[in-house]
Amino acid sequence: MVASESLIMALDYAGVAVFAATGALAAAKIRGDIITFAFFAAVTGIGGGTLRDVLLDVPVFWVRNADYVAICIGMAVLVWVTGGPRRWREQALLWLDAVGLSAYAILGASKALAVGVHPLIAAAMGMLTASFGGVIRDVLAGQPSAIIKREIYMTAAILGAGLYAVLFTLGLLPRYAMAIAFMAAFLLRAGALRYGWYLPAFPDPFAPPRLRSRQPDDAPKQ
Repeated sequence: MVASESLIMALDYAGVAVFAATGALAAAKIRGDIITFAFFAAVTGIGGGTLRDVLLDVPVFWVRNADYVAICIGMAVLVWVTGGPRRWREQALLWLDAVGLSAYAILGASKALAVGVHPLIAAAMGMLTASFGGVIRDVLAGQPSAIIKREIYMTAAILGAGLYAVLFTLGLLPRYAMAIAFMAAFLLRAGALRYGWYLPAFPDPFAPPRLRSRQPDDAPKQ
């Protein structure tokens, strides 16, 4: 039990750190100052978990533990100091976000299951935990969010959170369930980034049949 709690805590810190880094990288793209970096890092790092805790009616995780805010500030300073070429920042933002998405989806589902909610609700909480901070980050940075671009993003979060909830409910040890669910979510998101995987769009009912089968202009290129 202690080992599982330690793993969850480590995953929690790692998820916050990675998402905070993506927030700071987004601030770098808009050439913000150090306060903008810290704000973006904090909102992205703890935004999803805050929504989860409010909906579950449990104490908000970072209010009673200053380590989370400290991690966000530390990641903001780290990104500010290291800088890097613009191309490096864009690639780092995408891949760090994929890691954070996968980790936080599982963590959100785990925390929801710990308070006794139904596995389906736990999967939804995992999805919200993983995606909400990134949505806020993109809105603040004036960037189109991944969730409206049809690329596989929230689908990966749903896969990770749902798979963990199922495996945990079936009795698999948490550390194994977490490892399997994390890899499934990350590989799906990585495939979307690498190969341009996307979900099919709802067809336009007024378009001629010949045009309905074509990819829309905003479809990711293979």
